Amino acid sequence: MLRIRIDNIEIEAEEGQTILNAAAKAGIRIPTLCHKEGIEHFSSCMVCMVRDTMTDSYIPSCSALVQDGMEVDASGEEVLTFRKKAVELLLSEHRAECEAPCRIVCPAGYNIPLMNRLLQSGNVQDAIDLAMTEVTTPEIHCMECPGYCENACRRKKIDEPVSIRNIMLFVSRSINKGNISYKSGNKDNKDSVEQDKEKISNPLRGKFSSRIGRLEDAELREWLKECTGTGKRLRDISDFKSAGIEAENCMHCDCRAAGDCRLRDIAVELGVKDPSGKLVNAPVEKKINHKTGLIFENAKCIKCGLCVRVCEDSNDDPALCFINRGFVSIISEPLTEGFEDILKTKADICIEVCPTGALSKFT
Repeated sequence: MLRIRIDNIEIEAEEGQTILNAAAKAGIRIPTLCHKEGIEHFSSCMVCMVRDTMTDSYIPSCSALVQDGMEVDASGEEVLTFRKKAVELLLSEHRAECEAPCRIVCPAGYNIPLMNRLLQSGNVQDAIDLAMTEVTTPEIHCMECPGYCENACRRKKIDEPVSIRNIMLFVSRSINKGNISYKSGNKDNKDSVEQDKEKISNPLRGKFSSRIGRLEDAELREWLKECTGTGKRLRDISDFKSAGIEAENCMHCDCRAAGDCRLRDIAVELGVKDPSGKLVNAPVEKKINHKTGLIFENAKCIKCGLCVRVCEDSNDDPALCFINRGFVSIISEPLTEGFEDILKTKADICIEVCPTGALSKFT
């Protein structure tokens, strides 16, 4: 057994063990993005960097092996500064938004994209349950709201905004009216929306919310691929059928991995803000494999290579790979294959290992 010290804690480690694994067994957490247990190590994100205090050098803990007598700084100020810079670099070309603009500007933080997904798929009861969970005030705030959500709706830039306010009002009215008041004239509930902003705790306000930067017209229209209907538009929402038809026009600008994104979690943990300016290395584009339901958005990819390495033993099933070189290298389907013909059996595995929302399932 080897003896090393991590953050002044003496640890027994095995020959050939990585610093990351040795630290984990001792209960010391080191964040990672490009590492996954059971997949070949390939240090690329540099988020797991630690400092060898004896040589005063920074090394990736996911691939650097322990050495007898080693002393490692895994959480010092200089190490954290290094990690912050690594995350900032990843975010600089991560052209994605964690939450849709409609939800961010909603004073109550209602999960509008999820509501639309439930309605367009016909999950009426789930839509009602969501409304019951979110409408925690005596009156749904859409009653007095001038429609910040529709003003922020990206669909507005193409034709007209989704009828978000009318959809939310209709669904909310479907809740037991004995528990919720919808009378805007109620004296106790006649606060203005501006006052509501101070009272309501929007779960997104003040938290990490990635900015996509300026969009070209072609990039903006990429979200239309998320629309599942015929394009019929309705302003009058009188039943769940009409609500579902209008919800089909939602472009779902939010990220499917918003609640399970390791990049976002680490950025919040380290207090790293998303830069307003982005390096445009890949266009905002959605590739959809309708055979497997796989969606790939290169603008969200941090090129960790996990999806490539997890499929290295696949000989008969074409998988994702790196193309181009240097800074312009990206992950893509092989040049000899179409996106519809890749990952016929391993799409779910690739989605599971992706640390961002670059790979997701079409719903």
